[in-house]
Amino acid sequence: MERSNVLASIYDIGIVPVVRTGSADTAFRCVEALLRGGIHAAEIPMTVPGAVDVLGHAAERFGDDMVLGAGTVLDAKSARACLLAGAQFLVAPCLRLETVEMARRYSRVVMPGALTPTEVLAAWEAGADAVRIVPCDAMGGVKYIRSLRAPFPHIDMIATGGVSVENVGEFLRAGAKAVGVSGALIDSASLRDGHYEVFTVRAKRFVEAIQRAREAMHHNHLTG
Repeated sequence: MERSNVLASIYDIGIVPVVRTGSADTAFRCVEALLRGGIHAAEIPMTVPGAVDVLGHAAERFGDDMVLGAGTVLDAKSARACLLAGAQFLVAPCLRLETVEMARRYSRVVMPGALTPTEVLAAWEAGADAVRIVPCDAMGGVKYIRSLRAPFPHIDMIATGGVSVENVGEFLRAGAKAVGVSGALIDSASLRDGHYEVFTVRAKRFVEAIQRAREAMHHNHLTG
């Protein structure tokens, strides 16, 4: 998939679930559960044991139906391994120029993390396709996204940290292009008990909440 199409798909889906699990098998089952719930994107963080292999197998199995990426990518070496395994996008909790450059070399989407206005601008100017605002909740959540959007209306932002099904619409209304979600979708207790169907139900709720928020925004745009 072309880089611009991957980015457009992520924005269209509106949510990138972080599949943070303790094994390859559980990661697979989580991706499956999310797909059943209507979320066609997932991020496999490098903290999952054998993450690069998981990503490769997931790309083979779900690649036609999902946009799959790698998360917690901290350096160029792991970035390259993820891209060769089939990652369509890279996500990082911080800005490392070498990671951005590697993604650029392979014409893949890269979304580094940033928090302060200076970091956000630095990430964008370094060539980020979107800037992941993380940890967003520590800085005030929706309010913080709104504050950042004022000086930087041209920068695409993905809000991560503290996003729930209750507030996802507010994040989108505040100007986030999409959101990153981990614990609110895939929690450790359900994982431990093997309750994957819970993730499918939550995925559906998120999809509905995003849809509702967008319809309201569209309606307000037309009537406003």
